[in-house]
This record gives sequence, structure tokens and C-alpha cells, in this order.
Amino acid sequence: QVELVESGGGLVQPGGSLRLSCAASGSILMFNLMGWYRQAPGKQREPVAIITSGGITNYRDAVKGRFTISRDSAKNLVHLQMNNLKPEDTAVYYCNAQGRGTWWGQGTQVTVSS
Repeated sequence: QVELVESGGGLVQPGGSLRLSCAASGSILMFNLMGWYRQAPGKQREPVAIITSGGITNYRDAVKGRFTISRDSAKNLVHLQMNNLKPEDTAVYYCNAQGRGTWWGQGTQVTVSS
């Protein structure tokens, strides 16, 4: 059973930064794809950033140039560095992993407000 645990969310002012982390219970090398999704109130969950096992990354247009996804295979961690945060980035952020199955973390709240 795979467990994903997110951390690093919180309240930040517009223009601020946060770094989210996703800790996997096993080796992240077994996943073909890992990524971050977000869900704002009243909206559908949407992909934010993904990273493949080969290190290829992709971002939704709204976060390009502001967010960076990375992974630390030795520590089984995936990070999302979020800079220049905007109020529209407010959402619950979920870690996702895909391999022989699909797994989700429990989510971490990110609130961008002055």
C-alpha cells in the first residue's frame, strides 16, 4: 500500500512563496509519473505540475515561470516550489503518483491572501 503525505501548505501574502513536499512511503522510482494537483472551492481538481520518471516536467499555463516541481529520489520526496503566489492559487494541493495504480495524498491547504 502506497501512502503519500503532503506538507508545507499555509497562509501567505500575494507575491510570497511556499514549498510543498510530498513524502512517499516507498521508493518513488516505482512511479512512472508524480505530480501536484489542486482544487479550489466549487471547482474541479486540476493538474498543476507533473514530473516523469525520466525527469521531464510539465506545468499548467497559469503557473509556468512561478512554480517548479522537483524530486529527491534518495529521500522519496517530491517538491513544489511556488513563487510569486497569487490569490487565484488558493486551493487544496494534492500529491499524485501513478504507476501500477494511482495514489493520492490527503491534501494541504494553500491560502494566498493579504
